[in-house]
Amino acid sequence: MTKQEIFNAVLAFDEATVTAKTQEQIDAGTDIQTILNDGLIGAMDEVGERFSAGELFVPEMLMAAQAMKAGLKLLKPHLGEGGGQSKGTVVIGTVKGDLHDIGKNLVAMMMEGAGFDVLDLGVDVDSETFVRKAAEKNADVIALSALLTTTMPAMELTVKAVKEAGMTVKTIIGGAPVTQAFADRIGADGYSPDAPGAVKLVKAIAG
Repeated sequence: MTKQEIFNAVLAFDEATVTAKTQEQIDAGTDIQTILNDGLIGAMDEVGERFSAGELFVPEMLMAAQAMKAGLKLLKPHLGEGGGQSKGTVVIGTVKGDLHDIGKNLVAMMMEGAGFDVLDLGVDVDSETFVRKAAEKNADVIALSALLTTTMPAMELTVKAVKEAGMTVKTIIGGAPVTQAFADRIGADGYSPDAPGAVKLVKAIAG
């Protein structure tokens, strides 16, 4: 069963096999959603479980996400034909003054793997840009990342800007120095300490 082979290849961080087996399934006429859900998303859910259990660490999650992305790239043109139902739109970025992006990249890849449309704004993103892009994309969630304590106030500014704009978009935050208490204090809608948690959080609050 090749969907299982795609699943296993993601867990083995094997981009070449993910690419080959995904193409094989597309050529065989397998339902695109089945390849996506059973092969790629299923594997990333498993990666998230293993990370939470302490069996996998961030470098392995990144490698699995890269492998998943290789398969997703092949599926995307077919998903656009009406086969793919997006679970929602997430605008993500590292806040103003902060240039760290490994955690943010991982969250973005895992969100994509979970079936969300993701607009990654990159690093050093100011609050006006987050608000403007979220409005343009009619986003469900804005995800803010910071790795420096000195840039955490930029998260507060962005959450405030979203509220002042009267938007219904939810805001979530994450990054090494960030805590649930800080999220509560600035009025963010959610906080996650890691990428799998961020995906679960967005699934819970989007839409």
